[in-house]
Amino acid sequence: MTSDDALPPAFLRRIETHSALTPDQAEAVLELIAEAARIDGQPAVSEQGRLQLRGGPREGVRHLLLFLEDDLVGYAQLEDTDPVEAPAAELVVHPAHRGHGHGRALGTALLAESGKRLRIWAHGGHSAARHLSQVLGLTLFRELRQMRRPLADLRLPEPVLPEGVRVRTFVPGEDDPAWLAVNAAAFAHHPEQGSLTQRDLDDRKAEPWFDPEGFFLAEREDGELVGFHWTKVHAEEQLGEVYVLGVAPEAQGTGLGRALTTIGLNHLAASGLPTAMLYVDADNKAALRVYERLGFVTHETDLMYRTEL
Repeated sequence: MTSDDALPPAFLRRIETHSALTPDQAEAVLELIAEAARIDGQPAVSEQGRLQLRGGPREGVRHLLLFLEDDLVGYAQLEDTDPVEAPAAELVVHPAHRGHGHGRALGTALLAESGKRLRIWAHGGHSAARHLSQVLGLTLFRELRQMRRPLADLRLPEPVLPEGVRVRTFVPGEDDPAWLAVNAAAFAHHPEQGSLTQRDLDDRKAEPWFDPEGFFLAEREDGELVGFHWTKVHAEEQLGEVYVLGVAPEAQGTGLGRALTTIGLNHLAASGLPTAMLYVDADNKAALRVYERLGFVTHETDLMYRTEL
C-alpha cells in the first residue's frame, strides 16, 4: 500500500474494475508492481496477489486499474473469499505518480467495492501507507514480521522425529490431495493459508522457483501425512525461505515442527544460500520464541489495517 495527497483534475484519472485481466493487462500490472518494488524494497502486492493476476476469473477476486489518461499508474486487488473477515486488499501506485491522490482514489474505490468493510495490507509498514490508512479511516489490525538469520556455518542439533514418523520429499500430482488436507487442518485458524485450493497449489507448482526436492513431508508408517516444511529459494536475492511449515493438530507438541524446521534449514544451507527468511504473525508468541531460539531476528514488518467492524 502506498500513499499520496494532492488531487489532480478528475477528468485525467479513471478507475476500471475487472473480474479478470487480459494477458496484456496482467503483464502491465506486474511491470508496475516490479517498478514500485525497485523503489520500495519489496512488492506492494503479495505472491498470492501476483498469482491471481493470471489465469482468468477467480471467485471473489476483483482488479482495480487506475489510469492517468491512457497510462496505467495504479493497481489494487480486492479478495472477498473469507466467510467471516472483511474483504482483503493490496494496492500500489507507480513511484513517478505518487503525491497526486491516486492512492487515496484507489483506497476510496476499494471501500466502495467492499461495502466499507475492508482490510488492507501495507507491506513494509512504510510511513506513507500509515498516513493513507488514517486518511481512509482504517486502524491497525495485524502485524506480520519477516525474520532472517544467516546460514553460513549453520550448526543446529540433529533433528529428532517423533517415533514412527519419517520424512520424504513431495511428489507432484500424487501428494497434492493429502497435502491440501493437512495444510487445511494445520492452518484452520489462518484463512489465507488454510483455504488454499488445488488451483492455488498448481499455480505455485508452475512457478520457476518450485522445487519438490525442497518440499519435505512428514508421514507415519501407514502413509498418513502429519506435517510438512515447504522451502523456497529467491534466486535473485539469494534468500532461502521457510515458505510454509505446518503440523497436523494431532501431531502438535511432539517436536515435529522443530525437526522439520531444522531439516529445511539444513537443506537451504546445503544449497549454498547465505541467508534464510520466514514470515510469522507478531502475536504468535510461541512461534516467535521457537524462531528466535533458532537465531532468527526481525528484518521488516508488514502491517494490515481495517475498517472498524
